[in-house]
Amino acid sequence: MAIKIESGLLDACALAILSKGDTYGYEITQEMKKAVSLSESTLYPVLRRLQKEKLCRTYDQPFQGRNRRYYSITDEGRSRLAELRQEWNSYKASIDSVLNKGE
Repeated sequence: MAIKIESGLLDACALAILSKGDTYGYEITQEMKKAVSLSESTLYPVLRRLQKEKLCRTYDQPFQGRNRRYYSITDEGRSRLAELRQEWNSYKASIDSVLNKGE
């Protein structure tokens, strides 16, 4: 069964991954694929939006003769992640109360 993942949840997942340390797009995609089905073409607009909202920043670093773009969470991103975690826990509890009622 495929449940549609909204952009806010993708933002939360990306920020949670970045909160563990700087990394690059492919690695973020691989980590997110452990929880949700998505492609790199889905992830990069999420990362651009987070960057535009100043929730993450980028820098390039040489890797095997070319530059690799790394993403880093900002202080604003950490604050937003805390808010998103609270929203998720509340939402999850509400859904669980319906889905698991009577079990």
